[in-house]
Amino acid sequence: MSTELVIYESKDDIAIITLNRPEKLNALNVDLGEALRAAWQRFEAGSDRVAILASATPRAFTVGADLTHPPEIWRFTPSVGVEVNKPIIAAVDGYCVGGGVVLVNFADLCVVADTAVFSYPEAKVGVTGGLISSLAARMPHKIAMEFMLFVDDIPAQRAYEVGMVNKVVPADQLMDAAMEYAMKLKDHAPMVLSTLKRFVGELTPKGPSELAGIARRDTEAILDSEDRNEGIASFKEKRLPKFQGR
Repeated sequence: MSTELVIYESKDDIAIITLNRPEKLNALNVDLGEALRAAWQRFEAGSDRVAILASATPRAFTVGADLTHPPEIWRFTPSVGVEVNKPIIAAVDGYCVGGGVVLVNFADLCVVADTAVFSYPEAKVGVTGGLISSLAARMPHKIAMEFMLFVDDIPAQRAYEVGMVNKVVPADQLMDAAMEYAMKLKDHAPMVLSTLKRFVGELTPKGPSELAGIARRDTEAILDSEDRNEGIASFKEKRLPKFQGR
């Protein structure tokens, strides 16, 4: 059994990205979050055309943030903390809680097992990062508000009925259904898929936390860049900088 917190497998131009902390029901801690962030970066930079985000345990997609070592969810949320212009399919079984709902929200498609349950307990816990507010731009407003404010669970069939997910299947067919979607997408024109995804992203309203995450992503990329180091070095050495755009 792999000890990696996130397993990245490449198969027929499809990336299968698996949350692999089953003993903690994939609770999202800092280490798992950074591993997922790295997986998204690998996917975006590599030759795989579609990604499936799945869980190593059928008991839970993820039970949300590990409150003993909570991460910044925005950092590993695709299209927020990491720019991802390729299609992402979420494959959800068991409990999908808190930050897991955010990940599903920012995936492009979602297939769920009929045993899946969505839950967002922030109003009961007494803390929020606000990123979930983008849910109201991706499903009916009143249903999104009911889910966030009442903190009532949404079972798989209800999630399908309100447009939160694309398809509900028996648990033992979950990955087959996700792979069926991925196989269709991988043979479509990559430039068209990425352009449509980008245009839809630009069209979709963004909440304050989403915008703040995107801004931090872009500014941190500059702070971590070779150009930043070159700029500081050239200033100290009293010479013209030689920027490389990286």
